[in-house]
Amino acid sequence: MGTHVTIFMFIDALGWDVVERYGFLSDFPYRRPVSMQFGYSSTAIPTILTGAKPSEHGHLSLFAYSPDHSPFKGLGRLGRFLRPTSFWERGRVRNVMTRIARKIYGFTGYFNLYSVPFNRIGLMDYMEKDDIFAEGGLTPCANLRDVLKAKKIPYHMSDWRASEEENLAAAETALTEGKVEFMFIYTAALDAMRHDHSPEDTEIRDKLKWYESRIHRLMEAAKANFGDFTFTVVSDHGMTDLTKMVDLKKAVESTGLVFNEDYAACYDSTLFRVHYLKDGAKDAIHKAVNEKTFPGHWLNGDELVKYGIDFTDHRYGDEIFIVDPGVQIVPSDLCRKSLHGMHGYDPMHANSLAAVVSTAEIPDYVHEVRDYFRMMTERMKN
Repeated sequence: MGTHVTIFMFIDALGWDVVERYGFLSDFPYRRPVSMQFGYSSTAIPTILTGAKPSEHGHLSLFAYSPDHSPFKGLGRLGRFLRPTSFWERGRVRNVMTRIARKIYGFTGYFNLYSVPFNRIGLMDYMEKDDIFAEGGLTPCANLRDVLKAKKIPYHMSDWRASEEENLAAAETALTEGKVEFMFIYTAALDAMRHDHSPEDTEIRDKLKWYESRIHRLMEAAKANFGDFTFTVVSDHGMTDLTKMVDLKKAVESTGLVFNEDYAACYDSTLFRVHYLKDGAKDAIHKAVNEKTFPGHWLNGDELVKYGIDFTDHRYGDEIFIVDPGVQIVPSDLCRKSLHGMHGYDPMHANSLAAVVSTAEIPDYVHEVRDYFRMMTERMKN
């Protein structure tokens, strides 16, 4: 029997709104809303795993304009022959091509082609080529696995590629064996559900009940095989229901500017990231995209610093326009159609807030998802 095990369970898209609405894990005495990391899960998870800002660990969005470093030049050449409305743009076909491309390029990290146009993908770099959970996966920053190995702490960490059932079963087995001292359990299915359902939908309520049941089952295994344990659930962001769609791409293209000559851009679901390649491009784009033409605003320098996305090399754009909560950019490089719910808005918006729920007291310094890393490392016994 082990003496103590520290358990952290990550539930993607467990927003503070649904934690409050359903009294999630009401038997856990400590809970708190937490501000999300600006961006998406592609930003938040590296931040959680390192405690570093995006400008330090290097991750913001999955795609970035970088013609000299694009691994997709072959796909880009193919894109000259594939019309945007063709068979090749269908979701299922994209999924097959994603699996093929992953093998061809040897990516070990999370990878998806999403809806990036094939006639532009040869100009894009992919920013999560490597497994960010692996040892050295977020170099130059040390990630959670690096710290655990350096401290020689027996640990169990979920395989992010596996299903929730597989990860929860593996965690229960590790607890039954009683040899670990630290656990990080990864679950991500709620994120997809919240993209499709409102918080009040029965599907969300039932999913939370299912999580509670499995968490209590893990706690029983911990009680039976360890003298003491703590269990903490953390999340990365909430979700905001769709209120409006906007076509920023059409507005930008109506300026007459030429992509890859005058400007370059990435259209995320809530962010428009632009590079200015020639004089006059900025003025033209600002005339087309501004607070009066679209619900949103251009991030200023103070906001870039505040959110930790002040990249000195401008790898994710010279400027970023963020839309207001509930608004979605459609079409985007991530989705050709709108989703019921989305994240990636103002980190302090009520529906964006993440959550931490624990059997142990939550340190006062935990106010944003970046603070989880300090909490996790301080709870390591060695």
